[in-house]
Amino acid sequence: MVLALACTLMSLFLPVGYYANSGEPVTWLSFFYAPLAIAFGGIVRLLRPGRNLTGGVFLTLVCIVAAIWPLLLAGAPKDLPKDFIVTGIAAPGLWLFILGLGFLVWRALSLLSEAASEREAPRLLGLLVPGLFGAWLIYLWQVGVTGFGVPSVLLPSPALIAAVFMASTDTLWADFYQTFLKSVLAGYALGCGSGFLVALLVDRVPFLQRGLLPLGNFVSALPIVGVAPIMVMWFGFDWQSKAAVVVIMTFFPMLVNTIAGLHATAAMERDLMRSYAANYLQTLVRVRLPNALPFLFNALKINSTLALIGAIVAEFFGTPIVGMGFRISTEIGRMNVEMVWATIVVAAVAGSLFYGLLALAERATTFWHPSYRQ
Repeated sequence: MVLALACTLMSLFLPVGYYANSGEPVTWLSFFYAPLAIAFGGIVRLLRPGRNLTGGVFLTLVCIVAAIWPLLLAGAPKDLPKDFIVTGIAAPGLWLFILGLGFLVWRALSLLSEAASEREAPRLLGLLVPGLFGAWLIYLWQVGVTGFGVPSVLLPSPALIAAVFMASTDTLWADFYQTFLKSVLAGYALGCGSGFLVALLVDRVPFLQRGLLPLGNFVSALPIVGVAPIMVMWFGFDWQSKAAVVVIMTFFPMLVNTIAGLHATAAMERDLMRSYAANYLQTLVRVRLPNALPFLFNALKINSTLALIGAIVAEFFGTPIVGMGFRISTEIGRMNVEMVWATIVVAAVAGSLFYGLLALAERATTFWHPSYRQ
């Protein structure tokens, strides 16, 4: 808090921008920061121990209000009157204020994290902290790109990416349907399912473990860029070849984790089932598979990211005129970087949601595991 207050007060004495035509520094706009600086000083006394949630929420609101001015100053349109124009590289006062704002955001997230760690804290509060941190990173991205005048061909701003995203929803949906709903899900189901079944076979026939696992390590080390063209030659240019690449990438992680999970059952538990005259199938279903669930979900979560990466990379080597990988390779050749970033956003959101659903399923089925006990 002291650093945030000091940086904000010092920014009052430095220019916050430059006139577009003459290059003269803009200083009078600094007085808009004065109420915020006073508010920062009052927050120091407000945030006492035991008031983490209230103080964190209030401090977050102050940060949101304070964050508006840098965006207006750094990205002011050029057709405004001269007194309101601040373009190009922003002046030191603005960046010093943003530094103070960063310390304030750090303090707000710390308070919210402390409140979220309490036993009776709502679950929504636990999602608020990473959400606000992600929003802060996007904010810094926007201010940095507009303040320093970075060309969009190098790094477009989030606002520009959002505009392209909204204008290209039909194209992005077709790419998502081709890559994720067809290639990723089909290959993921086949790869994880076959890896699980082969792991049960390896557990039942032990000599397969000595011959199959080294082969699995060999196949896992194969580069995607070497496998993808071969799969395209075998299965054609449509989604089947991409699903085949996904199967190769997801099969052996599932195989290895399932075997490790099946071997995680203690000898005492197996002896207890034998004392009950339980056969192999009964022991497998009632004891060994439940104990292996953490390992299974670990493989499923790892494969959720590998599957999406494999499908997108495989589309670089041949695909119909649709798909995320096709869109990225085509638009980067046209220097349409905004569309490339919009496609990356779709892939990131899809992969995150896929991973999140698996994490929720893991929490619902392995609530007994020590890692979830409080």
